Order: sequence, then C-alpha cells, then structure tokens
Amino acid sequence: MEDSVISPVGGETVGKTGLAARPASLDGKTIGEIWNEDFKGDVMFPAYRELLKAKYPNIKIVPYTELPHGVLKGTPAYQRDVLAEIARQLKHKGVDAVISGNGG
Repeated sequence: MEDSVISPVGGETVGKTGLAARPASLDGKTIGEIWNEDFKGDVMFPAYRELLKAKYPNIKIVPYTELPHGVLKGTPAYQRDVLAEIARQLKHKGVDAVISGNGG
C-alpha cells in the first residue's frame, strides 16, 4: 500500500513579476487611494492626504471614496473582478501612483 501526502501550503497560483518603476517625485502627480476596508482607513487616509499636500503642493489625490474598495472577501473570481475594476478606474482617472491598503 502506498501513502501520499498533500501539502496544506498549496502551490503558487500567481507568477511573480517585477516592481513598477517608482516616480522620482510625487510633485505634480496624481495619487489614488485604495482601501481594503481594514484598520481605520477612513481616519488614516485624510491624514496621509494632509501630509502629502504639505510636502507636494501640486499633488492631486483621488480619495478612496471615489474608487472601488480592495476587499479581501469573496471568491477568487470576485476578487479578480474587483481588481480589474480598480485598474480601470485608476487608468480612467490618470493615477500615477497608489497608496493601497492600510496596515493594521
């Protein structure tokens, strides 16, 4: 009799890619906020906005309230649909860089 073992870790389902190029400065850029509905984003994003605008007076910020939420719930298909809609909205609004999530 032969036994087999299945790893609870699972296989890798998403290929690794390189990081996007970072802008040399945020001055004059459009920044999008993507919130995952976790840890007080409604409190923290306004604070980030204030700090960024003080440092970069020509910055434009698209608040998380104007973009789809990056939720971590639902099926993988639902999550892909949300991600695709986020990407469409970011492109439509001319976003150069994104603040995503909000650590907790």
